[in-house]
Amino acid sequence: MKEESNHPLVTGSVTLKDLQKLDIENNLLNQFNEWKKLPMLYQLALEELQNKIKLIKTELKLQDGYSPIEHIKVRIKEPKSIINKLQRKGFDFTMDNILTHIHDIAGMRIVCAFVKDIYRLLDHFSHRDDIRIIEIKDYIECPKSNGYQSLHVIVAVPLILFEGTRWMKVEIQMRTLAMDFWASMEHIIYYKYDKQVPNHVVGELKEAAEAADKLDNQMLRLREEILAQAGEYVVEDLEKIHED
Repeated sequence: MKEESNHPLVTGSVTLKDLQKLDIENNLLNQFNEWKKLPMLYQLALEELQNKIKLIKTELKLQDGYSPIEHIKVRIKEPKSIINKLQRKGFDFTMDNILTHIHDIAGMRIVCAFVKDIYRLLDHFSHRDDIRIIEIKDYIECPKSNGYQSLHVIVAVPLILFEGTRWMKVEIQMRTLAMDFWASMEHIIYYKYDKQVPNHVVGELKEAAEAADKLDNQMLRLREEILAQAGEYVVEDLEKIHED
């Protein structure tokens, strides 16, 4: 003989308190299902963006003879980091707060040869219909106090799902090779000191950042000089052909 269920929907004795409890349970279940789906959506958004960057890289290489993009790295933020960031920002742990207030769950780092390539990519992104620029933080124009330089851009890319189009956020960090080297070394140093870095080390890191910036400018100047010289050779060759 089966035991009778005491669930309010089965017994028919539904109270306001029961409905509120069921509402909470359904809400938690929906949030749990969304939470399980979230990493997949962000991973797909990264793959979608990677395909777009790959196409841009190939097109520019065919057009200019070289690719301004040296390499790309991607990552998905760990759940613990997401929760910690929500707490630091003073928000409750809900799916709405995660989607609204945490912009860097999916992250991409694009390393370019020169600073001008970074702004060229940014300009290209701003003219595309399949990439929406949400926020820009320019730490190249205005470096952080420790010397850190990078261009941070929050974008949204569309995923065409059965439920409809869903725009997912990705944080893109764009740096030069010199900036990326400095940031990697700074991270290693801070990790070794457990973030308690002596003042003289902080000062030297800032000097190193300034040296990296100087190197970027010097290499760009050399490249433009070589391109200008190459252009002069082409003009001379054309003039000789015309004379002949």
